[in-house]
Amino acid sequence: MAQEVMIRVNDLGVSYRMDLNKNTNLKEWVIHALKRQNQYRIFWALRHVSFEVYRGEVLGVIGHNGAGKSTLLKVISGILKPTEGDVQRGGRIVPMLELGSGFDMDLTGRENIYLNGAILGYTKAQLDERRDAIIAYSELGDFINMPLKTYSSGMLSRLAFSIASVIEPEVLIVDEILAVGDESFQKKSRARMMELMSGGTTVLYVSHNIGQIREMCRRVLWLEHGEIQRYGDVTGVCDAYQKGI
Repeated sequence: MAQEVMIRVNDLGVSYRMDLNKNTNLKEWVIHALKRQNQYRIFWALRHVSFEVYRGEVLGVIGHNGAGKSTLLKVISGILKPTEGDVQRGGRIVPMLELGSGFDMDLTGRENIYLNGAILGYTKAQLDERRDAIIAYSELGDFINMPLKTYSSGMLSRLAFSIASVIEPEVLIVDEILAVGDESFQKKSRARMMELMSGGTTVLYVSHNIGQIREMCRRVLWLEHGEIQRYGDVTGVCDAYQKGI
């Protein structure tokens, strides 16, 4: 029986135009543009990237800094649009990349549960059902009824993580296992992440910790300079990566 594909990436490419002129202000840029003297080159952050992630799989993504890992996650999450190729998604994706990026600081924590939850793709009925669990998990107490502008950064992170993790996503995208809030909450959030990653949720997991990749994943995608270096069995890919470090 064929495995169900939850993410299919087809010949994905992301490019940026890099200005080579040393323009110090807008006037110089306009003058060069009028004289057609602006010089630039195209930089490919990703090129010819293709792979699949199956339902219930934890696919590891590895590579050195600047390899294109974060760009890949943002494209799959829908945050960035690709220059070429496409991404097919088979379920609701929850990206744990920039927690709380959709928060409104003038609204209360309770109101932001609905705002941020809607951004993550949850329905009002789902949020109504899980609201009390989200509040309890965040450990914010009476602060849940206060505007976010009164929160510390740790409190913001705890609320954001609680919203993203309490309702089980179909596809979870993780850039490292997050360290959220104080030490006690960090232990709880790590345990929750491990629970999701081993409990049937489809996960795309980026990490520099090769030990965790070996433990959590059966297949691995290795990116370098925006292109696939190797893609396949975790042991073979991780062995090759570590030999090249």
